[in-house]
Amino acid sequence: MRNSFFALFLSIIALNFACSQNPPKSPLITVDGKDVKVVFGQPSKRGRVIFGAEGSQSLEKYGKVWRTGANEATVITFKKDGQFGGKPVKAGDYGLFSIPGEKEWVVILNSEPKQWGAYNYKQDKDVLRITVPTIALKEPVEKLNFEVKDNALIFVWDTSSFSVPLKF
Repeated sequence: MRNSFFALFLSIIALNFACSQNPPKSPLITVDGKDVKVVFGQPSKRGRVIFGAEGSQSLEKYGKVWRTGANEATVITFKKDGQFGGKPVKAGDYGLFSIPGEKEWVVILNSEPKQWGAYNYKQDKDVLRITVPTIALKEPVEKLNFEVKDNALIFVWDTSSFSVPLKF
């Protein structure tokens, strides 16, 4: 009897530990264009303030590197050599990171596409950085999204947006 209770106790602890290791995930979305594909975790606004200054209640702080999505770092795939924000980029997979700003965003392609969030982000692995203006949206967008056009990569979430010129 004593062994049964002990086994039940250990099972409950193991189950609790296993469940706590899997944080809730946002849906994984793939946006596939002719020359570019973006795979990202899609968070929702859910009434939260998304972007703001250090010390604010915002989810993402201005001036801090962000994975530009939820869960794993966003992965951008260039199907052939081209230009991203006017800078040359080789075909391949990259981690897409950004530094949100009130007036401009820094958009980063990093050579390590497979990583969880931006916790292990290393600036020395950056392939390129570009700066683009922040586009303020009049109406908030509930779910983070990307649009891939032949000539631009467009990011939208909450009341912020940015566009990066593409050329192939």
